[in-house]
Amino acid sequence: MKPRAFADHDLAAIYAIQLMCPQAAQWREGDYLHLAHDPGGTILVAEMEAPNPPEVAGFLAFHRVMDEAELRNIAVAPSHQQKGIASALVAAGIRLMQDFGVRKLFLEVRASNEPALALYRAAGFQLRYKRHHYYHDPVEDALVMACDIPPLRREGDNN
Repeated sequence: MKPRAFADHDLAAIYAIQLMCPQAAQWREGDYLHLAHDPGGTILVAEMEAPNPPEVAGFLAFHRVMDEAELRNIAVAPSHQQKGIASALVAAGIRLMQDFGVRKLFLEVRASNEPALALYRAAGFQLRYKRHHYYHDPVEDALVMACDIPPLRREGDNN
């Protein structure tokens, strides 16, 4: 599996993955294109190289504003879950955000989504606060988590 930047031809694949994953934010197809073409938007896809042609197995989406970013959506196709793809996507996304100069990364997650909470904690996210009754269908609290991203060390830096 290799993470790579989203291309417009990936839209059908990531939308299909989203529809198979009820825990993912349910966006319209146009929302992905809008984010992908926004200067602050970033979408990464997890591409499985073994099939020919390669198959998109998952994705994650960020939006950046200055030195902060929000992980807005992430999903992995059910047939590829529990294989470390989400962890690899999050790690690649954090490195990419670091390249962009992002210092703090935020996300919201359903309080009951234990697999996602474990993933985010392992990636260095910590609980900041709770938004009561934020989600609907069913009504549930959102946990707002954040991760500090250290600045890139430049050649010649002594710190």
